[in-house]
Amino acid sequence: MSTITSFYPGNLRTEAKHNASGNTIITDAPVDNNGRGEAFSPTDLVCAALGSCMTTIMGIVANKHGLNIDGIQIEITKIMSANPRRIAEIILNFTMPANNLSPQDRALLENAAHTCPVALSLHPDIKQTTTFKYL
Repeated sequence: MSTITSFYPGNLRTEAKHNASGNTIITDAPVDNNGRGEAFSPTDLVCAALGSCMTTIMGIVANKHGLNIDGIQIEITKIMSANPRRIAEIILNFTMPANNLSPQDRALLENAAHTCPVALSLHPDIKQTTTFKYL
């Protein structure tokens, strides 16, 4: 069973459709790689997927432990290497609502982020640098 159907209309653009929901994502090659840069690049999606996965798993853990983490924000920076062209590092800076989270709660949530399926699926050569700031 296919969960995603992808189409290449040309001009370094793809359109991916999530079959169950019908939602679509468009990607473009970045300007520095012969593209238009009018949408996420495929490597941007990898970085966004990492941040989304970390937050989702943290949310699951928070729900199990009665913690409120609503309002998390992440600034994600992608660093590419040139030869070969690949993602060298993903920097994720989390801004977390303090919401009376104890040091144990914070450790639990941070461990959940670091052990999400996307984090564990990325090649170990891709450096994952993560910081958590509690406000």
